[in-house]
Amino acid sequence: MGIDRQRVCGICFDVDGTLSDTDDLWVARLSGWLKPVSWIFPQRNPSRFARWAIMAAESPGNLVYSLFDRFGLDDEIGRLFHWLNRQRGVLRSQRFLLIPGVQEALHRLHKHFPLAVVSARDHAGTLAFLQHFELEPFFRCVATSQTCEFTKPFPHPIRWAAAQMGVKPEELLMVGDTVVDIRAGKAAGAQTVGVLCGFGQEEELRRAGADLILPHTAQLADVLLD
Repeated sequence: MGIDRQRVCGICFDVDGTLSDTDDLWVARLSGWLKPVSWIFPQRNPSRFARWAIMAAESPGNLVYSLFDRFGLDDEIGRLFHWLNRQRGVLRSQRFLLIPGVQEALHRLHKHFPLAVVSARDHAGTLAFLQHFELEPFFRCVATSQTCEFTKPFPHPIRWAAAQMGVKPEELLMVGDTVVDIRAGKAAGAQTVGVLCGFGQEEELRRAGADLILPHTAQLADVLLD
């Protein structure tokens, strides 16, 4: 298993679990919500259960979103969540975590390849994250859940990103932490890299057909540039 570096003319990155340390953020939030009933957990610590729950919810969550997408309801759902977040002030007060080493890796990679974001997040949330860490200059284009008719695991946003970067879809490398990212990349004809710093597990990423699996996103720069 490996990637053909000579084929790589552009790179697409997922956000949650790939650039953003979303799993740890949500584990911390869920652990906080469970503190009032912490007595039901071993050593009165709900963190282990919270991590299991977040990991278990990722695949069903992606399935539900893809079903909305298939029936053309993803834009409506995205607008609903954006409206709810605005009402609760989430977009104004949301904390973001950046996976260690990602900023340095993007700085190295964007000198050699056009880069894109391909996320199933809503547009406002994606841009808020990129702006928070001043990552926007690294990316040629940003595809979110509202960019194309269908989002991941369909290939549409990856093909759109390829067109924006002026390369063929099969010349792209799709980097993500879940089987949704790998399946989308494969459907577009791109090579794929699964990373283990997010929600995905190595076995399921291998089954989905990832061409390469890395412990952390930041290691991609060493793989492609050494």
